[in-house]
Amino acid sequence: MDQAEGREYVRAYSEVVRIFGQKHKFTAADICELHRIWLEPIYSWAGRYRQVNIVKDNFPFASALEISRLMDEFEKGPLKEFTPCRFRSTRKVIKALAVVHAELVLIHPFREGNGRVARLLGVLMALQAGLPTLDFGGITGRRKQEYFSAVQAGLSRDYRLMERVFSAVVERTRRLKSGK
Repeated sequence: MDQAEGREYVRAYSEVVRIFGQKHKFTAADICELHRIWLEPIYSWAGRYRQVNIVKDNFPFASALEISRLMDEFEKGPLKEFTPCRFRSTRKVIKALAVVHAELVLIHPFREGNGRVARLLGVLMALQAGLPTLDFGGITGRRKQEYFSAVQAGLSRDYRLMERVFSAVVERTRRLKSGK
């Protein structure tokens, strides 16, 4: 299943970068569309909010009954504030990426693929800001635990840890892009 999802992710990426341009203000419906474009060839429920509660590593995500309301708040809050992501300073872009990512992952609106959809949204936001396609490959081992801690800190609206995660992602991306 991972291989099929990976292949579809590559296909979906090339499709969504054509659909969602630099001036696009993302909505909750767009998040569903990202999920649908990516996973519809695999799952019949792609693009639809989950109807079951999910716990991962003893961490409960938002109740399925609350997802529509939370996604509406997400649209009126972080998505409205931070998209299009056309901030001049990298620091503001990193803050935007961190807040949007943490909040979306905490809502966890879908049965599968929430983190990857959040990363795909982050890539699209970074492109809006004039950054290259983000490389999340460095989030492994100890850094993966730091990432999970950053998501959990988002429960208290503390995005500093997630800003560190995205700062490292942006730095890694720039380093790889420049060949250094």
